[in-house]
Amino acid sequence: MMHQKNKDIQKRYEGFLQTNYLWKKKSIYELKQFEIEAKSRKIDIEINEKLRLGKYVERFVSHQLSQENSISIISENIQIQREKITLGELDCIIKKGKKIIHLEIVYKFYLYDASIGKSEIDHFIGPNRNDSLVDKLIKLKEKQLPLLYSEECSEYLKSINLQANTLEQKVYFKSQLFLPFSDKNIELKILNEDCITGFYINQKELTLFKNCKFYIPSKKDWIIIPHKNVTWLKYEDFQQIFITYFEKKSSPLCWLKKQNGEILKLFLVWW
Repeated sequence: MMHQKNKDIQKRYEGFLQTNYLWKKKSIYELKQFEIEAKSRKIDIEINEKLRLGKYVERFVSHQLSQENSISIISENIQIQREKITLGELDCIIKKGKKIIHLEIVYKFYLYDASIGKSEIDHFIGPNRNDSLVDKLIKLKEKQLPLLYSEECSEYLKSINLQANTLEQKVYFKSQLFLPFSDKNIELKILNEDCITGFYINQKELTLFKNCKFYIPSKKDWIIIPHKNVTWLKYEDFQQIFITYFEKKSSPLCWLKKQNGEILKLFLVWW
């Protein structure tokens, strides 16, 4: 059992490392990306399996940072409170060379819907349509990063001999992007095209894949690179399972295996 758990963590870590940064060099919404090279290594850490995916990925980032000689982690998951009410959390404060950096960590799945908004960034939404890339960027810029400059945070920083105005702020923002199956001509101009991981289809388009087999990974396994060693479902069985997702208005991430053995990653959306 333990051996299997370690193998699962390793697969997820590899998938995480191979996920690309959502943008490079330039800043978006004045948010600067923090980039380090992904080095594939054996990971040997304990992770609480009950953590939701975002927190789970934070453990991977922490491990990745700890492997870098030029980086030391000063503190992580810092709850900033006012009279016992949590105002928010700083993901981590690190030292890289001589710089002290407040780093916010994000790992998201977004789907491109041209009917939403007017810009490339506007078009990316969550698989269930209840969140969006724009919302996340605004939250980072207007809520999560400014927390560093709050009075309550300055108390905390004082306790570790730091001052907000000496820290740089960056985001570690990785993402998997999915384009509509029906539109093959989308080119990304702002975001990193290497983040495109697959496509999405709706219930009507599902019939185009009736000669394929399917697999629905657990949420933690959304990050991993699809492989053939899973229990594949026939189209008819998969269809039955999808109906339950459809009724819950939930869009599962799926792996699809074509007759030629090629494996693809897609979302099957309820909308």
